[in-house]
Amino acid sequence: MRDALTQLLDDHETGFAIGVMGAIGEFIRDAEEPATASPLGRITARGGIALRLDHATARLIAWEEPSSDPRLWRQAAALLLPEAEAAMGGAALVTEVGPDAEALRAEDRAAILFDMGVGFAHLRAGVRTADSGLIATLRAGCGMALLDPANPAAMAIIHQSPHRVFLSKLARIEVYQPIPPPDGRSPEGPHTHLLPKLLATGRAHAATSPIPEGWVSVLDIFPAHPLRTPMLEPRAFDAARHAAFQALLERFGLPGMLAAKQEARASGAEAGTDRHSRGAARVALRQMAAEAGA
Repeated sequence: MRDALTQLLDDHETGFAIGVMGAIGEFIRDAEEPATASPLGRITARGGIALRLDHATARLIAWEEPSSDPRLWRQAAALLLPEAEAAMGGAALVTEVGPDAEALRAEDRAAILFDMGVGFAHLRAGVRTADSGLIATLRAGCGMALLDPANPAAMAIIHQSPHRVFLSKLARIEVYQPIPPPDGRSPEGPHTHLLPKLLATGRAHAATSPIPEGWVSVLDIFPAHPLRTPMLEPRAFDAARHAAFQALLERFGLPGMLAAKQEARASGAEAGTDRHSRGAARVALRQMAAEAGA
């Protein structure tokens, strides 16, 4: 598993995310962007990521699912832990955590980390600042919901753009880029989303993701796609990109989905007995068409 994660970190087209539906921190880098590398981490001027594999129960899974475009499919992987083991005390109210001693850069380790209180035990979605005025404002909002109209923290975060820090038991993503204005668009590269209506669903992941019952994703991974760039622009079928993900899928795919895909490729027809395996079979047929047209 470590070797697979290292290869994914090495590929600048791989995207990574920590979060839940409605609250997510993402890391991606450009091809020529300078990056400081560690065995399981990368840091750029715009953000950083670090992984840790110190839980024996951690598992990596990979899967494919059909896209709404009948010619395309989505592909993803996730690093999982059992729900109970993944819990790390993520707060439901704004909470001061204290100096961020594990910050990726030494110069950030004296800054104060605050949990924004998104309400999932396996996720800490935070902001970090060394600005005394912002620290005072955030402290004034502790013990309140971030989006409580009486809480001064939310508007202060939007206006002052402190670092965002998303944490799970096995991963950390930091975002240094400014928060866009409400009518702006997310910047390219590392960024975060906080979407209250989606967060209110209480869902850790989409129903289309085949996360096994009793497990949660502590890191979502989006490997390079053979037909789309990281910016979702179309490109000619990239056989090498396709082969790379198929190798990952062979190692870490879920047995039922792999079997349905193999059956569909052999028969040229849909297969599978449940939502996820039927989706894998449809992906197989789309991939056969893409391969034939390459």
